[in-house]
Amino acid sequence: MASNRESQNPVDLDDLYRDVILEHYRRPRNRGQRDDATVSAEGFNPSCGDEIQLSVAIVDNVVSGMGFGGSGCSISQSSASMMTEAMSGRSLESAREMSKHVQQMLTDDSFDLDAVDLGDLEALSGVARFPVRIKCGLLAWKVLDQALANATGEAVDDDSDIPTRVTSG
Repeated sequence: MASNRESQNPVDLDDLYRDVILEHYRRPRNRGQRDDATVSAEGFNPSCGDEIQLSVAIVDNVVSGMGFGGSGCSISQSSASMMTEAMSGRSLESAREMSKHVQQMLTDDSFDLDAVDLGDLEALSGVARFPVRIKCGLLAWKVLDQALANATGEAVDDDSDIPTRVTSG
């Protein structure tokens, strides 16, 4: 029999920690900084202490590869790992668009998952049901926005309370 608390909050934790997320946490992809990075940025989530350092190699307006470092919870680190895989080979425009979609998925209740092909990144959709964890999922994507903006000489629209900064480039 479910306790009162469980019946009042019928949230399936499996949605938050899907197999894909846990796999990326246990075996992160592209961990480490890239020697060929053309831009690097970092971000910090003051709510929980998660940190992400991102290095991005851009060749002919295409993300040729990414690496990340940092520390934090399974959501922040998995999100970064998943992002580095999903962004490799994308044009800067496509990378920005994907970043926008993932951030909308995490923050906008009306986001239509069926309207956009997010691939494995869709596993992060369960994070949106846990408001205290949303910034964990967003951190790497905010850092990516900062890095891509710097690479193209644009200003980042920093409407977030997740501080990011370019560290080299």
